[in-house]
Amino acid sequence: MKKRAKNLVAEEDDHLCCCEYVNSHGERSHLAACFCDCEDLDEACDRWLKRESQKADSMSRLSATVSDRIRIPWLWGGAQRVDLSVIPPLFLLPVLLHVAALHVLLGVAVLTALPALVVWYYYVTHRKKGRTRFFLSLALFSLGYMYYVFVTEVFPHGVVGPVRLVVVTAGTILTLLALAHTRREPGVVRPNQGNIHSTVTYHGPLAERDPAFNGPRQEVVTTVNNRTGSSSSSSGQAGAEQKEGGQRNWCLACRAVCPPRAGHCRICGVCVLRLDHHCVWINGCVGQANHRSFLLMLLLFLLTSLYGISLVLQSVCSQQNLFTALFYCPGVYDQYSTALCFTCAWYSSMVTAGLLHLLVLQVINVSFNVTEREARIALREKTARRAYWGLVVDTGVHSRGLRGNWAEFLTMGDNLSTSCPNDSPSCEI
Repeated sequence: MKKRAKNLVAEEDDHLCCCEYVNSHGERSHLAACFCDCEDLDEACDRWLKRESQKADSMSRLSATVSDRIRIPWLWGGAQRVDLSVIPPLFLLPVLLHVAALHVLLGVAVLTALPALVVWYYYVTHRKKGRTRFFLSLALFSLGYMYYVFVTEVFPHGVVGPVRLVVVTAGTILTLLALAHTRREPGVVRPNQGNIHSTVTYHGPLAERDPAFNGPRQEVVTTVNNRTGSSSSSSGQAGAEQKEGGQRNWCLACRAVCPPRAGHCRICGVCVLRLDHHCVWINGCVGQANHRSFLLMLLLFLLTSLYGISLVLQSVCSQQNLFTALFYCPGVYDQYSTALCFTCAWYSSMVTAGLLHLLVLQVINVSFNVTEREARIALREKTARRAYWGLVVDTGVHSRGLRGNWAEFLTMGDNLSTSCPNDSPSCEI
């Protein structure tokens, strides 16, 4: 029945005009309908007019309905849904930076409130374990808008020559290419469908499964390696599940035996080889396949940003030392153009400082051959050694020395096809 329903939806999609779409209920709708015939909106307004309390899930259902109906016309496949999380950075960032350029006090207020709002939104989304494109949109638009201000406001002053402009342009393009490569594939572990023994469908939550992944309907894939048998086979299976450091490699969510050092991301819903962390700035995981390009992206961005900030300060405050000009630049607010450039330099400096801290942590973790996920687990279980104000977390499990650790890191992307353990045929890349 599911396959037949999907085929029907596909047939409908082929005949959708640019303003039509298939909504979340599987019904054909039109952009002109807007919020007409919306039961969730009618119920919420009715309760508000009657001064009755809203239901627990009424606002979430209303938000889902609104986000599903906000679309743009598209010639191929009907109207396309717009992710609302990508819209705020497109308007808030230029507005706030232009307001900050009006006066020095406004600049201090805006540049203080902006990071606080971003950090607050990060903790809100991180607590809900939900995916959002807000941070990716903010990162891309910040990079693009800073380059736009550099070309339109800094370059015409004549201090920056064409060669320096080419260097900044090349650094921006290389950073975007590294970001695109980082977002391609982190190294996802997928069950081997050739080893499936049976499929059992449960309509209730499983007791041994993580409650965070429970849903109204769950499918458990049983493979040859994880079938339950006699007590002796169960004890052998339990021993096989115990790998390095006594950590279990059986993922309750993916129902698969994972390679050593692989981890499950609750936000992406998949297991990733050598999972380091889920990065909100790329809206994806950093794992074995893209960890090197992630470090390269950070390095390229930092070099480009530092070079661009130095050129901006040389242009608007040429009489001061570069470091001094960032804190003391007399007369910079006399002209709106120079004030905007100075404000953008400060904004870029704050972003650069945050990413520099991230790069330092990444370099330290690679030097000790520990991932961010392993460091958090070791600190929680109190099995790691901390040093240098918590920057260094040494678990002492996988370290092969400084040279060996970096050699393993630089070549780990070449071993994706052989990352699964030999005794675990239930996983593949």
